[in-house]
Amino acid sequence: MEPHMNGEVPSLQTPAPIDRSIQPVTLVVLLALAAVLFLVGLGSLGLTDRDEGRNAEAGREMFETGNYISPTFNYEPRFAKPVFVYWLMTLSYHAFGVSEFAARFPSALFGLGLILLQYLFLTRCRGPVIGLFGAAMLLLNLEIIGLSRMALTDSVLIFFTTLSLYGFWLGLYGEGRERHFIWFFYIGMALATLTKGPIGFLIPLLAVGLYLWLTRSWPLFRREGRLLPGLLLFIALALPWYLMMLNLHGQRYTTSAQGDTIGRFLGTMEGHGGTLLFYLPVFLLGFFPWSGLLPFAWYQAYRSWREAKQAGTVTPATSTDSPRSSPALEWFAAAWVLGGLVFFSLSSTRLPHYIGPLFPAAAILTASFWNRCVTDHAAPHLRGAIHMMTAVGCILALAFASLPPLYAKFAVKLVDEFPLAGQVTLGPGPYTVASIFLVGMGLVAYFGLSETRRPAAFWAAGGSLALVVLAVTQLTFPLVHHFVIDPPQRLADVAGLNLGPNDRLILYGQPRPSLVFYAKRKAIVVPKGEEANIKPYLTQPGRTLILLPTAMRNRLPFETLEYPVMLERYGYILLANQSMIHVPEEAEKPPIRIPGH
Repeated sequence: MEPHMNGEVPSLQTPAPIDRSIQPVTLVVLLALAAVLFLVGLGSLGLTDRDEGRNAEAGREMFETGNYISPTFNYEPRFAKPVFVYWLMTLSYHAFGVSEFAARFPSALFGLGLILLQYLFLTRCRGPVIGLFGAAMLLLNLEIIGLSRMALTDSVLIFFTTLSLYGFWLGLYGEGRERHFIWFFYIGMALATLTKGPIGFLIPLLAVGLYLWLTRSWPLFRREGRLLPGLLLFIALALPWYLMMLNLHGQRYTTSAQGDTIGRFLGTMEGHGGTLLFYLPVFLLGFFPWSGLLPFAWYQAYRSWREAKQAGTVTPATSTDSPRSSPALEWFAAAWVLGGLVFFSLSSTRLPHYIGPLFPAAAILTASFWNRCVTDHAAPHLRGAIHMMTAVGCILALAFASLPPLYAKFAVKLVDEFPLAGQVTLGPGPYTVASIFLVGMGLVAYFGLSETRRPAAFWAAGGSLALVVLAVTQLTFPLVHHFVIDPPQRLADVAGLNLGPNDRLILYGQPRPSLVFYAKRKAIVVPKGEEANIKPYLTQPGRTLILLPTAMRNRLPFETLEYPVMLERYGYILLANQSMIHVPEEAEKPPIRIPGH
């Protein structure tokens, strides 16, 4: 069968109808589970440094000043990220007040939206069973849960890049009014670009371009893709804010933006490097437990594309084909994963959360592969996938079980960042997590290698991951928060309450942007080794407070020797040249005993 000149191949038989009905009970349970994993305890952990602290404070300053165009951090222009997440945080602060919960709520909300989008799209294209598998796999993995619980740009970015690519697919292959979804291809890219810059349009364009090239579908896209009006829509949504920033800040903005985009790709920034293979273990761990299925699922999609190419039928027909007879969606997902993985691997600056936009496509591949494993007892690569899944789980179990002794051995090297690192234990959390992984992977192997019990392996894997998340958040995070994250933040909060507009707060030691958020005022940040920069502020009139690790007190200028310690909390102290006005009762309580000491 030769492809038509217009880039389409007609179907030779009437495709089997797809049950596209949304299952209300399934959807409610899915969203309820997502709400538990994303929202429960969302504000119980202090903001982590450094990105969470910077983002939350930039949103707070926008909320405080009413300047909705030019983001600031510590009341200085912040050019590192575009404005959209700060708008969302400002709305959240209006709704809930300024808090950790409010700073993280946009990420959790868009995480919920992402799971809903995944379910609706896959149910429309592949039916409710694969819709459930795909949405649950996208929900139940370490990276998506983590990103949906942090005040970062990534959860919002992933939602909009996914919306863009699903809009492209339905606009190209949908029926009737579904063709109008093509507009979401451009809207999603525009809002993603307002969320995290050029990566917001690069990820969709890489996925779409690679897919259209591999499937020879460029003629179809030129006819159905609304290219020129879509480009105008993208420009109308994304460009005005950038033009306003350019008008306000000129070359200072362009230089900074160029450094944070092109510079990040060409050179390592802030020590975030790694090898070309950096993202392979990140994918294995971040997408666990489904990462064991992913290599086999991707190869299956590649093999079906290669066979179709050899047969001359590589161009897909329509999205109404039977989910078992048309692999075009899997080709699209495979191109999405491959294009993004190559791009991020070539970038010089590498961080684990950068590949988050590839996870929806990975979930499509693994959901389709798992559905075949359940319905076809002779499905190829099934045993290899089960063995790989259990192997990764056992490696994770060993890693968590090794954390307490490794932490005890290397804690002394963390004291600059966390003064009490050598005195605090990790509690029972790591051993509990290791036990859950071992039991869960044992059940996955038991069910997955059985023809009759195989469907239960999905629930064993997903349930194990959910229990791990709950164990970490309930057993380990409270200890880390109480002794590591919270102490300087509470002192910064007290300092902010005691300082007038013309007074000074000096933050000395390792830079912790979150302290500016808790102080709710401009701070003077002095890193370790730059103690001389403190001196000019000590002779100025008014009150001066200095927040620092206790162990670094003897590094301060001699002029501060007579400054009394106003408050001390788990390895941090607050000095003042004048008595404080307001000391909250909770801050005056003596430190409680550290577990295990």
